[in-house]
Amino acid sequence: MTTAPVIGSSREHRVSQAFVSLAGALVGDYDIADLHTTLTTVCTDLLGATSAGLLLANPEGQLKLAAASSEHTRNLELFLLQCEQGPCLDCFRDGNAISVPDLGEEEARWPRFVPTAIEAGFRSVHALPMHLRGVRLGTLGLFGTTPGALSAPDLELGQALADVASVALVANQATMDHLRLTEQLQTALNSRVVLEQAKGQLAQLGDVSMEQAFDALRRYSRDHNERLSEVARRVVTRDLTGEQVFDHARSKGVFR
Repeated sequence: MTTAPVIGSSREHRVSQAFVSLAGALVGDYDIADLHTTLTTVCTDLLGATSAGLLLANPEGQLKLAAASSEHTRNLELFLLQCEQGPCLDCFRDGNAISVPDLGEEEARWPRFVPTAIEAGFRSVHALPMHLRGVRLGTLGLFGTTPGALSAPDLELGQALADVASVALVANQATMDHLRLTEQLQTALNSRVVLEQAKGQLAQLGDVSMEQAFDALRRYSRDHNERLSEVARRVVTRDLTGEQVFDHARSKGVFR
């Protein structure tokens, strides 16, 4: 007799493992770039979102892309920033969560963003604020390919995950003033820029997608116990060759 899996228990275990993983990453000299990417991946797994994106504010208060669970989401988030409208920007400006179960009903509200999002295949967006000690840090965006609202428990879980990302920015500081906090935000954004450069170089060198290039970088980072941001820097400066990264990825079965 086969016993059916208990869905609730499985989800509860995954939630527990997600927080254990994120909390563990905060111990010692953690890699903020890798942590933020892990956060977006965890959100898609636990909250039923197709993809997720993390936007952080630079010292001038302008949002910049810090992490995305896919290149598809990355491109949409970049467009959101360029057109200067959308639920994630409003969430950051107002400091409140914004749920959009059906983007098709909100074109009048965001006339530039909505048509592009729908054309890209997204039909729902949920934006959650990131803040710490009264300072607005950014926004966590959850994107779905079908219309639908997130349940209250899922919104609470999403906000808790966003709060973990907020704490991660200042976890190593006993005290944190506004100036120091903005410096931490800029460091996180700089790490993302280097990561994107490394992904681009690898994608061009190996004629692979940006997702495959990232998977190769991340596998090399974890297997060699090096920060993802440091591995990316070494690729950009040619201290680490693309061939070395790809050879390792192939040996681990990341791709052929």
